[in-house]
Amino acid sequence: MSWVRFTKTGVAVVATSAAAMLALDMTNEKRFQRACRHNLLEIAPHLSSPLPIMLPIYKLWQVPYYWSGIKAYDFVSGKRVLKNSFFISKSQALERFPMLKNESLKGALIYYDGQHNDARMNLAIILTAIRHGAACANHVRVERLNKDETGKVTGAHVRDMVTGAEWDIKAKAVINATGPFTDSIRLMGDPETARPICAPSSGVHITLPGYYSPSNTGLLDPDTSDGRVIFFLPWERMTIAGTTDAPSEVTLSPQPTDHDIEFILQEIRGYLSKDVSVRRGDVMSAWSGLRPLVRDPNKKDTKSLARNHIIEVGKSGLITIAGGKWTTYRHMAEETVDKVVEVHGLQTVSGCVTPGLLLEGAHDWNALQYIHLVQDYGMEVDVAQHLSSTYGDRAFVVARMCKMTGKRWPIVGQRLHPEFPYLDAEVRYAVKEYACTAIDVIARRMRLAFLNTYAAHEVLPDVVRVMGEELGWSSAEQRAQLEKARTFIDLEMGQMAKQTAVSNAPLNLTKEEMQRAKERFHQLDKDRKGHITVNDLRKHFREHNQKIDERVLHELLNEVDLNKNGEIEIAEFFQLYSGLKGGQLTSNRLVGYLDEIHGTPSVNRACGGI
Repeated sequence: MSWVRFTKTGVAVVATSAAAMLALDMTNEKRFQRACRHNLLEIAPHLSSPLPIMLPIYKLWQVPYYWSGIKAYDFVSGKRVLKNSFFISKSQALERFPMLKNESLKGALIYYDGQHNDARMNLAIILTAIRHGAACANHVRVERLNKDETGKVTGAHVRDMVTGAEWDIKAKAVINATGPFTDSIRLMGDPETARPICAPSSGVHITLPGYYSPSNTGLLDPDTSDGRVIFFLPWERMTIAGTTDAPSEVTLSPQPTDHDIEFILQEIRGYLSKDVSVRRGDVMSAWSGLRPLVRDPNKKDTKSLARNHIIEVGKSGLITIAGGKWTTYRHMAEETVDKVVEVHGLQTVSGCVTPGLLLEGAHDWNALQYIHLVQDYGMEVDVAQHLSSTYGDRAFVVARMCKMTGKRWPIVGQRLHPEFPYLDAEVRYAVKEYACTAIDVIARRMRLAFLNTYAAHEVLPDVVRVMGEELGWSSAEQRAQLEKARTFIDLEMGQMAKQTAVSNAPLNLTKEEMQRAKERFHQLDKDRKGHITVNDLRKHFREHNQKIDERVLHELLNEVDLNKNGEIEIAEFFQLYSGLKGGQLTSNRLVGYLDEIHGTPSVNRACGGI
């Protein structure tokens, strides 16, 4: 087995930020990182942009230390530097980031890094490859690698995970570029000699409301309580914070834990003003991603992780590319294809043509394109901006698919959810872009599942309905899609992690009493979100012509909200009724109001009924 080791030059925002702050070595690797990041800004300007990142400084000695690191990074970047970094005073830092903790603040350093829409970038690369002659398939799994009599790989036997169809794909060469699943394919190619090289690491992120950060500045903490790096960035009009780093098993369904979420929140609290209450209930979404870190086979210590991406040529002829990150995906692909040409003796028409190759949506895009969408189609400004920054010059195709609203304004563009700029026409367009499931749409085409799990739950019926019309789904398939998507949101997008244990006290309710409590809970939680908010209480009382003071509404919720996350979960509701029945509580105002409205015997007065 032969190995080729190449420099891994590029990292996501948080990792490059840490390197920019902490690494003072001026190497060619740093220069190449910036060149690759600049390439993303050139080939997909609608999907990527520079973002100023603030590093608050609370100790004077840190000013020259971090400043020298940033300037070294600027220097090695040369002409490819996004924008030059600079130091700002305490007052300027608070002006840029008003919610920042001001006690002992000495000032802040500002440097620029790149930010992009990763899911859309991935799709843009695929669509661009298709337009250049590639054949791509979604939701297809490799069952085994086919080999000739000498043991050389000649293709793969694959299965369509949607339809169940299976077939063979013949190929002169097979490349394994499967991220965390690298080793499973390598073992198919060389089961006797392949030893594991992938060491997946789990990183959890959370999404908070947009008011947690300015719309145009991020925040970095390079020195958390346990040595990890935490970033705090504006993203899709919300705020994203992360990340954690822990060894993980390879899984198709990574899930965030409440421990990781609380760690991130606690670190955020240390950097924000005491006037900002960082609440558990403000976590709109949480997810865990797997980083495909690789072990360096050239080192004696096989447990150490490589800083570089690695290209492996197996005895079977299988080519594996492992490691690396987003910023240098194009350079990694070029090196991999060059290795395939070399190993398998393929004939090429020309050299690599992808440097500077514009991706899908970039050709005729400009930053003011959204204005044409507003003026020519009668769209709302935020919707037009969303379409332009997501689809680039293809936004006009989506706009032409929109139906009339029947209103004076907007003229076209029916929103899926009133709080977000996503349109029902985007669901139809997503199907044309190979979306096969409802999860594909809410998570991988739109970002709603990552932005707000409640809103994602609310739009699911409409998403499934539109996809059903486009794909000819039966009623049974639509129900199945709805259920799978709800499970995805609850488990992988952190909805279940939000339902923390509220009490260790055992429940003393009978099965019938729990059922009646559950029915009462669902009278308030009509959307079946799994929790009750102040809005749910307000809506319920209005529907029954009950005028409740706003202050009282919050008090009613707070009395039952045991874990103080701004919501009432079903477990808390059960604890409430259990306490009333067992005598630990003599009465509860919320239960009293509900009994008054619905005329039901109350556990406030009678232990036997709920």
